[in-house]
Amino acid sequence: MDQYRVFGNPIKQSRSPLIHQSFAHQTQQKINYQSEYVELDQFEATIEDFVKSGGKGANITVPFKEQALTICDQLTERARLAGAVNTLSFVDGKILGDNTDGQGLVQDLLNNNVPLKNCRILLLGAGGAAKGVILPLLAQLPESIVIANRTLTKAESLIKQFNNEKLSALAFTALKNEKFDLVINATSASLSGTIPSIAKELVVNTHCYDMVYGNELTPFLLWAKDNGATKVMDGLGMLVGQAAESFRIWRNVHPEVAPILQRLR
Repeated sequence: MDQYRVFGNPIKQSRSPLIHQSFAHQTQQKINYQSEYVELDQFEATIEDFVKSGGKGANITVPFKEQALTICDQLTERARLAGAVNTLSFVDGKILGDNTDGQGLVQDLLNNNVPLKNCRILLLGAGGAAKGVILPLLAQLPESIVIANRTLTKAESLIKQFNNEKLSALAFTALKNEKFDLVINATSASLSGTIPSIAKELVVNTHCYDMVYGNELTPFLLWAKDNGATKVMDGLGMLVGQAAESFRIWRNVHPEVAPILQRLR
């Protein structure tokens, strides 16, 4: 049976085994997918051992996504630009690296009937989460993407890296009366129960998405809803969507996301 893993630290909370086993059942694929805790200084050795044992592929989660990039023999463009890898494939002695996070986000937005073509997007945050979704969002041909961050220089460095005329950078404090069709929270604010310091006018009559998810609406989504957002969505669909893209890369079949998402909800 083909072996797959998700490697991380911590890892107990991972829903990836349930998701991938559900995909396998749905598509009649015979795989064994498990989560594995990795000591912080043992990532490369763990991957090496897994490849030697005949492993076919692996998902990589916090805190190893950047380190995973450095061990790959080949990278997709989206992984290279994201500066992080969440999907490894082991083929003919080579390690192939990809990043499916952005595809997971885009697919979830489209599944929620959020039009992306010609839309104006505000992306909050300029860290790894934001970096990983810029290329797939640009592929949907939006009118513009404003990357806003507490520290302007960090947002500006992302603009330089992607070198696309549709991208611009602003500090949170410089966001005034702009109108956006979609606001995406790629900061970790919701994890600490806080909200990015932006004006409430920015979310009125706007679709709002938080990459974080939980049993309840995140603080950002609650705030957006209270301030007139048209629709609010959390990141659970993105999680299932990125997993579906990894599964497609490994098994060359497209699993259905909706039934798994419903089960997780």
